Amino acid sequence: MKRGIFLPILFLTAFSLFGRSFEDLFPGLDPEKKAQAFSGVLTESGENDPHLRLLPAGYMGERIADLVLQNMRPSCTVESLTVLPYPNGEPLELLSVYNAMGRIRDLKGRLYPSFTRKKEVPLFEEATRIEGPKKSAAIPDPPASSILPQRDTIYMCLKDVNFGNSYYQVDIFTEQYGLIYGLSNFRNLSYGIIPVFNVKKFNAQFYVEPVDEGILVYSAAAAEAADFVSNMVDIPSAVEKRIKVILGWLIDNIGA
Repeated sequence: MKRGIFLPILFLTAFSLFGRSFEDLFPGLDPEKKAQAFSGVLTESGENDPHLRLLPAGYMGERIADLVLQNMRPSCTVESLTVLPYPNGEPLELLSVYNAMGRIRDLKGRLYPSFTRKKEVPLFEEATRIEGPKKSAAIPDPPASSILPQRDTIYMCLKDVNFGNSYYQVDIFTEQYGLIYGLSNFRNLSYGIIPVFNVKKFNAQFYVEPVDEGILVYSAAAAEAADFVSNMVDIPSAVEKRIKVILGWLIDNIGA
């Protein structure tokens, strides 16, 4: 695991706790959509559309859009938004969020509803950190950190029920009020011998910010697949199920 430059203590003190409201990030959101975000997960998706519909306002939205859509002609996009109550009503520090993002092994065995099998099955049969893009040896998740890095990069291998061993780079960025957790594939994601998503063509960014109302979690994902693959694989479904499983893992770990 590569470690970034650590933030000064003053930065941590100033921005560890929430400082904005939901309205600051999503002003004027449709009341029905807002209610859905507070009671469950609001999801928006689009096919062959480079536009993201739910982006946070201002700099944060621009930053996420740049990270998601860079070098991408999306076959589909998927966004989600939810606000979680604080555990025990207590404020949440960004360091706790960062440590929740580090528990890669907890992705193993998380279920999704399989249309073909008519039941819920694990999407990722195995989940582990690896040393790096050229060294796929498994390494353990580290113990909880006591310091919040400005940036961190890790690598992981997920044994995907459809794509087999799938390799991702994860980049975590500490922003002024929250954390970005971004992942993209550094090897092709293939269905058997057929590449579905080439290198860096599956990209998802999760943004977590403690706000006045609770823990805000927004995600945006884009994927680009070859035209002939789109006729063989339901690309929006493939993207959405993986985002939902990763989002559920992140929510559960933050809530814990």
